[in-house]
Amino acid sequence: MIVDLASLSLLAPMAGSGGMTAETRLFLALAVLLIVGRTFGEVARRLGQPSVVGELFAGILLGPAVMGRLWPEGLELLFPKTGASATTLDGVRQLGLALFLLVAGMEVDLSRVLRQGRALSYVGAFGLLGPFAIGFGVATFAPHVVGYDGRLGPGLFALFFATALSISALPVIAKTLMDLYLYRSDFGMTVIAAAVLDDIVGWLLFAVVLSLIGASTTSPFVVVGLTILSAGLFLTVGRWAIHRILPFVQAHTSWPAGVLVFSIGIALIGAAVADYAGVHAVFGAFLAGVALGDSSHLRERTRATITDFVSSFFVPLFFAGVGLRVDFVANFDLQLCAIVTLLACVAKIAGCGFGALVAGMPRREALATGIAMNARGSMEIILALTALQLGMIGEELFVALVVMALSTSMLAGPLIRRALNRAEPRRFARYLAGRGFLPRMAAKGREGAVRELAAAAARVGGLKEEVVAEAAWSREELGTTAMGEGIAVPHARLDGLRQPVVALGLAPDGIEFDAPDHKPVRICFLILTPKDNPATQLEILADIGSTLKDPELREKLVVVRGYTELLALLRADGRAR
Repeated sequence: MIVDLASLSLLAPMAGSGGMTAETRLFLALAVLLIVGRTFGEVARRLGQPSVVGELFAGILLGPAVMGRLWPEGLELLFPKTGASATTLDGVRQLGLALFLLVAGMEVDLSRVLRQGRALSYVGAFGLLGPFAIGFGVATFAPHVVGYDGRLGPGLFALFFATALSISALPVIAKTLMDLYLYRSDFGMTVIAAAVLDDIVGWLLFAVVLSLIGASTTSPFVVVGLTILSAGLFLTVGRWAIHRILPFVQAHTSWPAGVLVFSIGIALIGAAVADYAGVHAVFGAFLAGVALGDSSHLRERTRATITDFVSSFFVPLFFAGVGLRVDFVANFDLQLCAIVTLLACVAKIAGCGFGALVAGMPRREALATGIAMNARGSMEIILALTALQLGMIGEELFVALVVMALSTSMLAGPLIRRALNRAEPRRFARYLAGRGFLPRMAAKGREGAVRELAAAAARVGGLKEEVVAEAAWSREELGTTAMGEGIAVPHARLDGLRQPVVALGLAPDGIEFDAPDHKPVRICFLILTPKDNPATQLEILADIGSTLKDPELREKLVVVRGYTELLALLRADGRAR
């Protein structure tokens, strides 16, 4: 991207609308994008969807589709199309894009790809060839059906559309499998390895398309050769150099500043080198992430820090900014969106599913493999936005590709569960409401604690307090529900209860509960579940045991003083969603 440095100068105040300077408009625009984008991203996560769904929706609300219709003056005030603030804001978004590709590349484990063998070969190969062949065929023989508007030559458009149907979204796939507790399974490893292969080859193909557009006087064979050479250098010499330098950086610089600067610097150098070589900058940032993430010297703590830094600031700015670029309402073509989404789903699910069957996977797992690989998410949106910015596609096809990316990502989790006949695990945090949390219990004895928690649970579930208390205490009289390590889980199964109710009380000084290890109880749950569904109670009990097996977490939990603080602690541990 060529930037006029004079237009970026914010040293001399420039009057904007209503006397507002360029600096003021820039800071306000960044604040609004960041806060609104992050807020909607959190809402999406609460609803079990990728945060990118909420961040993109925030941008649609702030962009020409909604704000532009309801308050056009406000849209122009905050997000002008020209001027210093517009240019700088676009530069920040481009930086966010490069850093997001760094994080996406860090998720790639090349060693894992090499270990998967036959299953990876078939799933990866058919998962690429199937969508590519279908996409290329449709875009060649019926281009106008999939949004061709003559901006590109027919051959290049067919190549782009085939690539768009071939790519997967490794970050979304990994998060979906983690949520389903399938990430470390044999099934999960096969899917992740195939997604890695698809991502690398897909971005390689897209880099070729971009290079061909920008190098019309150069032989296509030279362009392809430069692209492959760039990837080869990043993943061999670059990978070796990063692996050698990383231990020195981590040993002799302050943490996390040193490794953050090193990692971000590597991504920006990768982007610059790729751009200079005639390959798009985002491909260089992605390859830099692959090289960095594949080093055994990169600690998980460091990886998490980089991911959190980029995801909390730059990613909401980028994806919320996507909604500002296009009027999603005016350019929404239902027929085009349906055709693109249907083609993408059929091609990817059929291709990967067939490859899994050939590799010997059971039918249900083969279908689930295709569904998992069908999640396009953020990677598809980045590909579509890059194509839009370079004038490769029109706004209607861009909107259709974004709709396809979001719909395939949102459907992945539920459809995988259905394909594998796997119920969503029950987590106690999902059924624990604010009114059911007692940070400082008044009870001093076992029966008092049960009845105090029964009162809180009754308020949450709209139940009669005496009914809940008697049911819970009757169970307790049969034998203590103390688990040891300062934890007790009184519980009862009630007629007519539609969904579980969980209450939690804390007693830092301890309550005598006749525990098997003779330790006083400081963390006390009350679990109410429907009488006709005993498995629910067992799942919640198992989740409590799994969550609180960490002594450090138990110590932090005992001193929590409010419901919000409790959720923050559980979320940090990955237990609250």
